[in-house]
Amino acid sequence: MENSLLNLWRSVSSGNVKQDDIAEILQLSPRQTARSIKKWAEQGWFTYASGRGRGNFSQLCWLKDVEKEYEALLMKWIDEEPVEKSSKYLLYNWSSDSKERLINQFRSKFGYVQSTDEQEKLIIPRKYPLLTIHPLETAEVQGAHIVTNVFNRLVSVNSEGIVSPELAHSWDLEPDKLRLYLKKDVKFHDGSVLTATTVVECLEKMRRHKQFKELWQPIAQIKALAPLVIDITFPGGCSYCLQMLGMMNASIYKESNGQLFGTGSFYIKEDFRKKATLVAFKEHFQERPLLDAVEFVVVPADFDFAYRSASEEKAHATVQVESDSGFGVIILNAFRESDIGRKEVRDFIHHIVAKYRHELDAIDKQITPNHQSCFTGQNQRYTPPNVPKPNFTKPLVLKTTSYVANTTQWLKTIFEKEGIPFEVLKLPFAEYAFNGEKNQQADLFIHGEIFEMNQNFSFYQFLVSGYSPLANIIEKDARLASHMIGYKYTPFSEWTALNLQTEKILIDASVLIPLYYVKRQIPFSVDLANINISHFGYVDFSKLWLRPRLEE
Repeated sequence: MENSLLNLWRSVSSGNVKQDDIAEILQLSPRQTARSIKKWAEQGWFTYASGRGRGNFSQLCWLKDVEKEYEALLMKWIDEEPVEKSSKYLLYNWSSDSKERLINQFRSKFGYVQSTDEQEKLIIPRKYPLLTIHPLETAEVQGAHIVTNVFNRLVSVNSEGIVSPELAHSWDLEPDKLRLYLKKDVKFHDGSVLTATTVVECLEKMRRHKQFKELWQPIAQIKALAPLVIDITFPGGCSYCLQMLGMMNASIYKESNGQLFGTGSFYIKEDFRKKATLVAFKEHFQERPLLDAVEFVVVPADFDFAYRSASEEKAHATVQVESDSGFGVIILNAFRESDIGRKEVRDFIHHIVAKYRHELDAIDKQITPNHQSCFTGQNQRYTPPNVPKPNFTKPLVLKTTSYVANTTQWLKTIFEKEGIPFEVLKLPFAEYAFNGEKNQQADLFIHGEIFEMNQNFSFYQFLVSGYSPLANIIEKDARLASHMIGYKYTPFSEWTALNLQTEKILIDASVLIPLYYVKRQIPFSVDLANINISHFGYVDFSKLWLRPRLEE
């Protein structure tokens, strides 16, 4: 099954055609086009008589309905083959009618299923393949969702900032030291037992990691005192040490023979790059998941993303569960050697964004324009600058990628309306999100951020993490760099005021411009029970179960 042949069927009817036009449709070289035409003609899809001389018409006569035959074949594969084999063909260039029929058939393969050996599985569609499952390398939210189910942290932190035991059952916190006591007989997925030595090795890797060294800068030593006792010392103070141990990137793992092992309620069964399958870890130290497995399969972006029971036929039999899905801001690279380094330029952009920001909810129904603060429930009460249009010496470089395409288009539209010259730097998602050097090549860009749990600590992490688009800007700003030192000494309970002060400095400098809040509406089947929203606004798989239908 070839998408290029389907493209040709949908683009060219029987009759006169130029081979150059076919090459343009298929985005192939003349030689590749000639080879493909010959192959498909030999396979009996059409007859083809080449026109004599360059630019003359050729004759193409279709013998089979490509889409009809392909659809029938894919319907058979959906019924008989694993979902990961058939899912990639849904990305082909189908007509709307064929795609609707195929997706309806494909949808029946998702949701809760029970195999012949009574294994309960939840099959979930996802838009993008996983990039990594390593806790230290995960920076995008869908990967983080998997990591939080496969690995545990020493402590957990809820949305109010309250710390609870996880791998550590108790701790003693002093102004310059934290002593942790680990739970006994906690097993990794390979059967080995968690020890203080393994935890120290794991935390040391994070402390030295380029993306987290600033966050861990106050920590002077991490030491195993006994098989289940660890000391973390910070002579200069570290008011957020416990909260730092509760972040997803601080998950505890073990590396052996090139494999990662966690202690979480699920483990990864197979190569996550092809298909991510989480299998229940029956020896989990807290509670065995009620599900036996969770499987993730990449599907088209317009697929119906509902958590449903596979036995449920009616697509409308769902309940909507709302969760926070973060916020969007515009980042302006104030220290780039371009017009964006001039405050009057940044202030003018800030001014026009504030002028048109109310239009954002027309772009996406899940977006709410944000005129206040990155913090939910807070209002900075700032007044956007009202400045005249400055002179521009050259176009501004606007960085973008697929997941901010709609909001970037809105920004481009208002730039054009206000006469701001710009050029677009379009990047793949991985480069956009993780390549800090690309940030330095752009004057501004839209950034979406989702707080893990507690917004006070998550905001600080957003400022200083190596993955942060603001870290380099803050490092170069003497006032901000000096201000950030206060986080080490300010009690965590007082961080709200400190964070709002930091945010106001960034907003007043027109380095950070609040743009929108996002709410995620997740449809769940009415059969599903115990729906709990966990890290990053996603459902906690370890608690989900299917309410059985019993005969009266």
